Amino acid sequence: MAIITKKIKLSTKGDTDIINITAETASAVLNSGLENGSVTVFVSGSTGGITTLEYEPGLVEDLQTYFEKIAPKKGEYQHNIRWQDGNGYSHVRASFLGPGITVPFVNNQMLLGKWQQIVFIDFDNRPREREIIVQIIGE
Repeated sequence: MAIITKKIKLSTKGDTDIINITAETASAVLNSGLENGSVTVFVSGSTGGITTLEYEPGLVEDLQTYFEKIAPKKGEYQHNIRWQDGNGYSHVRASFLGPGITVPFVNNQMLLGKWQQIVFIDFDNRPREREIIVQIIGE
């Protein structure tokens, strides 16, 4: 059993920027030297999230639209009142999505569905430099 930790660095636009990180994650698994196990993809921070989806323009737009309905930018947030930073909606959206996922892999290949990709979503209200943690556990 081995544990390997890698990082994916991203420059984001913020404002519900959805970035496909499947290739980078698959590369980390492939280059880990491990055949079978699981990979955890995790974002440190409280205004970003990780999920899977079919990464195509229509669904990306749908997801952005529905996050706006769930936690609108112009909503009233106690976080904004307290901190005056205007990103209360970002924290709410990230809390609903969650900071990470775990995907099993066999023979160096993640067991994702045919159209399933791993994405990072930056909900913050400004561009950011982000670091995604990729931790691979296996043999």
